[in-house]
Amino acid sequence: MPAPTMGQWPLAAGVALSLHAGLAAAHPAAFTIDQVMQAPFASSLVAAPRGRAVAWVFNARGSRNVWIASATEGMKARAVTKFTGDDGFNIGEVAWSPDAQRIAFTRGQTLEDERAANVTSSPLGPTPREVWVVSITGGEARKVGAGYSPAFSPDGSRLLFIDKERIWSVTQQASAEPQPLLIDGGQVVSMTFAPDGKRLAFVSARSHHALIGVYDFTMQHITWMAPSLDQDSSPVFSPTGTQMAFIRVPAESGVEFVSRRSGQRWSVWVGDPASGAAHRVWSADAGAGSVFHPTLSDTNLLWTRGGRLVFPWEKTGWLQLYAVPAGGGAPAALTAGSFEVANLAISGDRAHILYSSNQDDLDRLHVWALDEAGKAPVRLGTADNSIEDAPQIAADGSMFALRGGATSPLQPAALAGAQWQTLAPEALLGAFPHTQLIMPESVTFPAKDGQIAHGQLFLPRDRGASARRPAVLFFHGGPRRQMLLGFHPMDAYSWMYALNQYFAAQGYLVLSVNYRGGIGYGLDYREAKDFGPDGASEVNDLLGAVAYLQARSDVDPKRLGIWGGSYGGLMTALGLARAPDAFAAGVDYAGLYNWASFFSSVGLSFPDAAATERAIKSSPIATIDQWRSPLLVVQADDDRDVPPRQSAELIEALRAHHIEHDELILPNEIHDLARYASWMQFFEATDRYFDEHLAKRAMAKVQ
Repeated sequence: MPAPTMGQWPLAAGVALSLHAGLAAAHPAAFTIDQVMQAPFASSLVAAPRGRAVAWVFNARGSRNVWIASATEGMKARAVTKFTGDDGFNIGEVAWSPDAQRIAFTRGQTLEDERAANVTSSPLGPTPREVWVVSITGGEARKVGAGYSPAFSPDGSRLLFIDKERIWSVTQQASAEPQPLLIDGGQVVSMTFAPDGKRLAFVSARSHHALIGVYDFTMQHITWMAPSLDQDSSPVFSPTGTQMAFIRVPAESGVEFVSRRSGQRWSVWVGDPASGAAHRVWSADAGAGSVFHPTLSDTNLLWTRGGRLVFPWEKTGWLQLYAVPAGGGAPAALTAGSFEVANLAISGDRAHILYSSNQDDLDRLHVWALDEAGKAPVRLGTADNSIEDAPQIAADGSMFALRGGATSPLQPAALAGAQWQTLAPEALLGAFPHTQLIMPESVTFPAKDGQIAHGQLFLPRDRGASARRPAVLFFHGGPRRQMLLGFHPMDAYSWMYALNQYFAAQGYLVLSVNYRGGIGYGLDYREAKDFGPDGASEVNDLLGAVAYLQARSDVDPKRLGIWGGSYGGLMTALGLARAPDAFAAGVDYAGLYNWASFFSSVGLSFPDAAATERAIKSSPIATIDQWRSPLLVVQADDDRDVPPRQSAELIEALRAHHIEHDELILPNEIHDLARYASWMQFFEATDRYFDEHLAKRAMAKVQ
């Protein structure tokens, strides 16, 4: 990999780098960044619709492949695709055929955007998302066509997939060409088959509303379910297929990233998919929970075998599961407490529900089981410090999840009795330093405004060797995310957690801050007052974190670093602009610098001049004249989430104010960094930047 250009590094190289060499010799790293990053990252866990089998995607140093484990092979894990190299092609949206003999999946250099990406800088240009199919019995994977979201019909005779406003259909013959099933006036964002396969429900996203259509294969006709100018989603057929339920969220004008604790009430509707007639069977109460907030699952409405509709609701200020009869009635709480439900799954017979949540363990996720008998939820597996997420139920009732912890990335696991058993233990290569990683601690500290903030503290193993050591603050993106006391279910945050482990091994004390605006701590914490462009109240958590570190006897307050990506990049810039004397250096990946220009660049707007002015005052731009610490700006130049113009504005301002800074630009990369090589460039540059600048601060102190 080519080394990034760091224009300012020659500064004081002789003394500063020799001092750093001495520090490094005293506290050598126990492992490299590559070693802690190398374990395959598991995602897209999907249980088979027949027998006992499960599929998932492994990303091993940028090479993604579909894997399976099946009872017919003794649950021995193996890859069923043969892609090689760090080619930038992601794999997701894994779907089994009804006979559990084929697997369809989406493959592309971005899975999140209609525009094709070219992260490998191919002279042939960008590659669109593609749908592929592979047999689990062997052979090469076959490309079906350009598109995404593949779904097999219940009888397995056809495979459907989406490409923008079209749904395509292809038969199971290898030589068959996809044919358009329907062309919609909006963008098709999801599909759901009726149990008998005779109808297909789809969500059509329009400019300011979303409709649910039902396509009848026999009549070749579309019926719209009680169409409105609101946002309809999560269509689910009844077990017999004669009814359909969906969620309706009132369309409201408002500003993105601004707190909304209440609003127009969302509701659950049930209707006839043949006629489109539908009626409301339940509506949220006013106040807390009136604004719909989904789980992390793709679907947020389940229809059980007993005729109840299950959905998430924040009535108590915490995201819990509730159920109402499909015919209407009072809601019954299925879960209760000061925790949040994360992911959902329902068994094929619709009698059992699995979910992950941070119940009894706020900074970890575990899997719980519910049944129709109304018994209290039961945690699956033993009560330990592991993390479990992405639960799945196979056709025979077997239960699967992704399981890991503080020292092991999440891997596919099967429930055997009361224990989770890893399905691919060989995936953790011998060089992975699991015995050298540490268990971070859950900490809370007062924010500047007195509110309690949350975080995870990484303490180096050799903390008795030095009275005071450098420290690093880390901020996640989102902002609706939560870092955990272990490896994360999302790839970017799993790798950022790995880098924080590496920093601790280097001798840094690391504080990962779960600032307000994030999930896991209830509605009031997530929907914080005066948040984001409406006042930047999250800065209070940042300043509280600084004060917490500066007050520790094992931290050198003159050697603090700060880093983060996306919204965490915004937090990094806010820290350097609002606490200019606190930090020795920062690293900002894809951060936001000016709320006003950001909104304009992504097609959003503020309601009036006062809101625009408040947004600018909530941005790092407002106090750029106070900024003094050096910064490394890292940016993917095909970022579609945070346009590169934000980093360009920041760099212009840093130049105008003569602030030391360096740049690492990743040509053609996207926001999520598709290539392993890009992550390594980013992380190795971050490591070197903190090494050099924190050592420089130490040098100035001893001279």
